[in-house]
Amino acid sequence: MADTVQVAAEASSRDPSVGLRAVRALRDLVERLEALQVDNARDQGWTWEQIAQQLGVTRQAVHKKYAGGRGLLRRKD
Repeated sequence: MADTVQVAAEASSRDPSVGLRAVRALRDLVERLEALQVDNARDQGWTWEQIAQQLGVTRQAVHKKYAGGRGLLRRKD
């Protein structure tokens, strides 16, 4: 948790190399968290439409990204 707080603080650095590196780390974290929660939702029986609505994207976009183990986390089907 402390690392995440530090990275978030570094994202507003005046030094572009520090700030951009922090932004990349935060983007990677968001991608992992999204994949984890999509997997969690699917395990609980959520439809692709329900997941898409919560993420503010189309059903096609979320399905393409995560269906069939093509996303960041492979489904445990």
